[in-house]
Amino acid sequence: MIDFPVINWIGVAVAAVAAFVFGAIYYSALGRPWMKAARIDPESATMSAALFVVSFLGLLIMSAILALVIGAVAGSPAGIVASIQVALVLWVGVNLAPMAVNHRYQGFGWDLTVIDGIYWLGVFLIIAIVQSLFE
Repeated sequence: MIDFPVINWIGVAVAAVAAFVFGAIYYSALGRPWMKAARIDPESATMSAALFVVSFLGLLIMSAILALVIGAVAGSPAGIVASIQVALVLWVGVNLAPMAVNHRYQGFGWDLTVIDGIYWLGVFLIIAIVQSLFE
């Protein structure tokens, strides 16, 4: 049985906000190379509030799930080192590997996988580190 009360919901929320800010900075810096790799025409690209809401909700869900998994694997409190180790394992196994497979089938180059993969690595690490500060 999952013990939801052991989750520090403030830590989950702060970690999601930190990951969201990281994404804004990361993709602001790499927006053009990412659009080229994703075959998006910068002139026709549009942004909407809904994209940001969906992005934040996704990060919030990831943060909660990562808290559950870290707690289950490393115990509570897990500490920063164990939290980072679990985050790295999850990033490789449930994020990077399927993303690399999908990008190959979708015909995208490795440049998109590298740009997105580094972003998601940052997200997993930020969430793990921030949450460990709230233990």
